Amino acid sequence: MAKVSINIKDIKHYIGRNIGASRWAEITQSRVNKFAEATGDFQWVHVDQEQARTDLPSGQTIVHNFLLLSLVPQLFDQIVEFTGLRYGQNTGAENLHFMEPLPTGSRVRLQVKLLKLENSDHNSQTATFHIIMEREGSDNPILTLDQQLLLVAAKRVNLRDILANQHQAVAL
Repeated sequence: MAKVSINIKDIKHYIGRNIGASRWAEITQSRVNKFAEATGDFQWVHVDQEQARTDLPSGQTIVHNFLLLSLVPQLFDQIVEFTGLRYGQNTGAENLHFMEPLPTGSRVRLQVKLLKLENSDHNSQTATFHIIMEREGSDNPILTLDQQLLLVAAKRVNLRDILANQHQAVAL
């Protein structure tokens, strides 16, 4: 799927629209184990494949929910790129739900829809995106959330200001 390029001055045209989907990403046992090491969460349902074979309904370990959440920025960046932006900042999430356990070895992707925009000031706005993480081969979402991003427009450069200060580095 091609990445959608949105100039932030035109973002209002995307309200209520599905923007796109990421590529599928496999969540391997190796990745789950690395996440366990990084977070100290070694609960057996995530890392003990032997016990999972006998004690979990799927017979497989399950992915940490917070590992799934941590994939959102990476997968989101595969879907949309903003132009006319000085920077974007994650300011929060609402309505976060982990819908069902995800067996390790599954493939997931994101679907993104722009829900609303709120002006923060004359140079920035907060965009709320509805995010659905889906599992390949399933109609049920794995994770849903409404993520808020502060989008700060690139500052317009006045050429007179550049000429007045010859030592100022500027990308035009």
